[in-house]
Amino acid sequence: MWKMPKISLLVFWLCCLASLSKGVNPGFAGRITKKGLDYACQEGVATLRKDLPTITIPEFSGTYRVKVIGNVNYRFYNLNIRRFELFHTTIEPMPGQGLRVSVSNALAEITGLWELKKRWLKDRDSFELKIEGISISVGLKLGFDGTGRPTVTTVDCNTHISSVDINISGKWKWLYKLFENKVESAFKNVMERKICDIVRSSINSKLQSHLQSLPVTANIDHTSDIDYSLVGPPVATNDCIDLDLKGEFFSSTHRSPAPFPPPPVSFPVDQDRMVQFGISTYFFNTAGDVYYKAEALNLWVLDEMVPPEVKIRLNTSSFQPFIPQLKKFYPNLPMKLRVSPSSAPSLSITPETLLMTPSVDIQAFAILPNSSLAPLFLIGVTSSVSANVDVNSTRIFGKLKLGRLKFFLKHSDVGIFSVQLLESLINFLTASILIPQMNARLAEGIPLPLLDHLELSNPVLQAHQGFLVFASDLRYN
Repeated sequence: MWKMPKISLLVFWLCCLASLSKGVNPGFAGRITKKGLDYACQEGVATLRKDLPTITIPEFSGTYRVKVIGNVNYRFYNLNIRRFELFHTTIEPMPGQGLRVSVSNALAEITGLWELKKRWLKDRDSFELKIEGISISVGLKLGFDGTGRPTVTTVDCNTHISSVDINISGKWKWLYKLFENKVESAFKNVMERKICDIVRSSINSKLQSHLQSLPVTANIDHTSDIDYSLVGPPVATNDCIDLDLKGEFFSSTHRSPAPFPPPPVSFPVDQDRMVQFGISTYFFNTAGDVYYKAEALNLWVLDEMVPPEVKIRLNTSSFQPFIPQLKKFYPNLPMKLRVSPSSAPSLSITPETLLMTPSVDIQAFAILPNSSLAPLFLIGVTSSVSANVDVNSTRIFGKLKLGRLKFFLKHSDVGIFSVQLLESLINFLTASILIPQMNARLAEGIPLPLLDHLELSNPVLQAHQGFLVFASDLRYN
């Protein structure tokens, strides 16, 4: 049987890479424009030409009655495509349903073997077949299933062939000429039916099976995964194909609903780019919620983490000038700090800025000779942190820039003291240790929901109220 080329799977799945709010608000929105569909079509045709030699064409046989001779049985087999030209192929949105894939004025040249059987007459030789004016139109309905994976079914399929010309070799050439026209006509009718049968079978089984195997989650680390499943069926308009993706971080060990709903995401179509991705605050803030609940944002600061050139060390002797009571209760002991957010970090996005206002607790401990910890004081810290988000060919990246810190003493086990005296030290520790460690994590990036071998090219970022939009071209490697 004819096997569907891999690029066809790519073409159809490419057309499912998009999203826009149509029911449940998405956390991650994407869209493929007409320019993107044209690129998918271009890449599909190029790969189809390479895959055609692997296609198996079913044999063709029949019986015809020839005057005087009677019935003659014939069979055409070992059919191979020698040449195939797709002069005009398009993929267009079918508003309200899905996609229309059209091929017009295609040409195929096929070679193979044939045999003729009659009791007293047998012959076998080669043949050449030229099929011109092949037109195919396939309507595809896009949907989604209970797992959040895309589905595709055939709405309709129509095939027309303008002409079929067969050149049969053999010693009884005068005989073949008697029924050559009938063979060509029958071949044309059969091929018109077969093409649509093959298309339906490939889409409803092979393509659908491929879509069912697509992952709808992406693992980030031992703490979190991302849910990229569909939350609604793909939506086709005159300008593009849109889908809604969940776009939600969740715990790798215990999944629970996010404590806040996703905001609406809506942006105009950019026809100058192949795809657009809308990423709402919900996407980023579910990450903050998951890591906060898993205590994955907690950090211990030890003296060996402080650069050698810094005079103030993490020990009670260095802190004694600021907190005189330390000399009485815990003289000359090493210290350690536990830094932890007091609430889940939250990102706000406006056209002007990306901003976080985290609240952090810094708990100081003295390390006793028996290695146990004695609590010293708890300082609350608030700050404005500006965020910078960028994207490369396959991943989203972030970087934080610290603003002014505000301190207040929440609790002390060594008496009241002025927190302002520690501002310089805490500012330094935050800027030189905490922020670099967080930026190192963000620099690892978050994977985009792209097919293998598919990359973004020259992405452009725009900030909107409550979400970001990346507009980009595509590159298939």
